[in-house]
Amino acid sequence: MAVVTMRQLLESGVHFGHQTRRWNPKMKRFIMTERNGIYIIDLQQSLTYLNEAYDFVKQTVAHGGTILFVGTKKQAQEAIAEQATRVGMPYVNHRWLGGMLTNFQTVSKRLARMKELEEVDFDDVAGSGRTKKELLMMRREFDKLQKELGGIRDMQKVPSAVWVVDTKKEHLAVTEARKLGLPVVAILDTNCDPDEVDYKIPGNDDAIRSVTLLTRVVADAVADGLMARSGGGSTDGETAESEPMAEWERELLAGEETAAATDAPADATAEAPAEQATQAEAQEAVAEQAPATDTPQS
Repeated sequence: MAVVTMRQLLESGVHFGHQTRRWNPKMKRFIMTERNGIYIIDLQQSLTYLNEAYDFVKQTVAHGGTILFVGTKKQAQEAIAEQATRVGMPYVNHRWLGGMLTNFQTVSKRLARMKELEEVDFDDVAGSGRTKKELLMMRREFDKLQKELGGIRDMQKVPSAVWVVDTKKEHLAVTEARKLGLPVVAILDTNCDPDEVDYKIPGNDDAIRSVTLLTRVVADAVADGLMARSGGGSTDGETAESEPMAEWERELLAGEETAAATDAPADATAEAPAEQATQAEAQEAVAEQAPATDTPQS
């Protein structure tokens, strides 16, 4: 059974790539077509690769591994923190500090300092034996450490693998992971380099709904791995609410379902078709994603 449906991917805008003038030719094999100047990603491939990534993450965690969630862009910060926290995994959602993986020994010292500052009552000037100015400086130091390292507070060692949202922006994290031989699981937008990623998930890494859905699926895989580790059963992911699709998106969904039925027997009940949207709504759907693709990548 698929860990996510084609309809969920479509409704979350996972199929929207970057504008055609901003792409990596290596991504050509993952692109199905072009519409209104924007590449449309082949979601059938996305489903296949997503299932492979899900199985890898589940097995890694089931065997005692940890997954580091990384996504510092605005669209990913909330989902990264929320989903990683839900399954007890470390995360980085503000700024990647150079050496966070390759120089973890030094990072561990900063974590120890942060935990030391956690014990300080910054408002107790009289009982602390420190001046008000000293406490103020210590509070600022703690706030900075908490913002930069709070997500990896309990990470005792280098993780087993890394989940990355936007490999171009998080190129430092990807480089460090590859240097240490850590598997990289990541969303591949049409401007990314697939050679940098071990477990590829072709999809939109700019839209909040897309990033949230894919990060939730990875977190669900972690949850399944934790259940398997403890001898329990698997968990079921949440189902996204249905929304009307644009006409061309419905045609895309119908075409993919027909192809899937031809290649293999269907093992799930077909979902009811969404209400037909107007052509204007299709244009709005594309326009909604276009601004995100205009933002230059770091």
